[in-house]
Amino acid sequence: MHAAPYRDEHLPRYTSYPTAPHFNAGIDAGTYAGWLKQLKAGTTTSLYLHVPFCRSMCWYCGCHTTVALRDGPIVDYLAALRGEIALVAGALSAPLDVRHIHFGGGTPTIIEPADFVALVALLRQHFPIHPNAEIAVEIDPRRLAPAMTAALAAAGVNRASLGVQSFDPVVQKAINRIQSVEQTAAVTTGLREAGIAAVSFDLIYGLPKQTLQSCRDTVEQCLTMQPDRFSIFGYAHVPQFKKHQRRIAEADLPDGEARHEQAELMARLLTEAGYVRVGLDHFALPEDPMARALAQGRLHRNFQGYTTDPCEALIGLGASAIGKLPQGYIQNEVVIGRYAERIADGALPIGKGYRLTPEDRLRAELIERVMCDLTVDIDAICAQHPIDARVLAPSLRKLDQLAQDGLISFDGSRVLLPENARLFVRKVASVFDAHLDQPPRQYSRAV
Repeated sequence: MHAAPYRDEHLPRYTSYPTAPHFNAGIDAGTYAGWLKQLKAGTTTSLYLHVPFCRSMCWYCGCHTTVALRDGPIVDYLAALRGEIALVAGALSAPLDVRHIHFGGGTPTIIEPADFVALVALLRQHFPIHPNAEIAVEIDPRRLAPAMTAALAAAGVNRASLGVQSFDPVVQKAINRIQSVEQTAAVTTGLREAGIAAVSFDLIYGLPKQTLQSCRDTVEQCLTMQPDRFSIFGYAHVPQFKKHQRRIAEADLPDGEARHEQAELMARLLTEAGYVRVGLDHFALPEDPMARALAQGRLHRNFQGYTTDPCEALIGLGASAIGKLPQGYIQNEVVIGRYAERIADGALPIGKGYRLTPEDRLRAELIERVMCDLTVDIDAICAQHPIDARVLAPSLRKLDQLAQDGLISFDGSRVLLPENARLFVRKVASVFDAHLDQPPRQYSRAV
């Protein structure tokens, strides 16, 4: 396999297609209101709520977040968020069927416990939430107090995603995130004792000063806590867009070959421990719903990564939050002040979006299936879309080249990645991306 030329390519993560850099200002509040109104009664829906605050900045972070050393800005933001919830609910013409709720950040648990419980109660007031809905929250274990754990349980949270990244003290110092094994274990135990049994860990490879030994140690320490799932992401170094990343010395970063070795070592350790490898970067215990979805061909991909969620509508709430409705994508204003101003004016706080075309839908399905299943039957997918398959001619030529390089097997219709090429799945998905060579380009390393 001639994979070396592809290691250092910068490609989208394909949590959407087209990807967010290609959204445009032509989609505005009026467009979004019309799309919301067209949603039919009983549409399966997910809610994503973005809380863009942290108490300190981790230097590797690529999220839309800001440091809040006091609670005032958070309280003001929650008022705006409550306003947006009311605006969105008011734009609907029929009750939806909410099956998933995800709190992301930033640090969602920066909210005061009583305010978090009240926020979930407000969601239940405005949206019909299914009794068995998954309610997930991202957690910084360094800052989760017992009172907040109790509040999460009281609000109905049933899945927690804990940021770990690395337990190596040298790496932690280099990324400005000091977090002990003991802290993480105590939080994990506390969540389970509160009834939040489903726990996921996030790890990162390619961090400054990270070594194969530190990757091994971190995985082995995590395994003692037996999380249901792992997500293992490659660090995306984009200091031109995230100024705090300039505190990381590029000389301390592992090169493409070292990143590949780190990722494969962590994957091997987890699969040897009994976890099922899911797509590019997720791992789940065999009885976990994600592993079952993979086995049954029901795995999906959205802005939170791999998911079991087959929702017809994803409603994003909060500054910078992205949603997807049947007609296309919507992203809220990124700047918190501008977001709050729009809501104070009684307007949906849309910053930009994208209206999907029939060709986009075809390409999106091809990309999602490759990203989820590591295989796709192009002819079978094309047969489900009213598009002349000849638009894929350039993609087929690129697939032929990847097959010659040994990255895939390809018979003219069916694409299949061998196990040793799994980490290059973004490269394979990219052949279906008609926007890839168009500006702007601000992507992370493919591996």
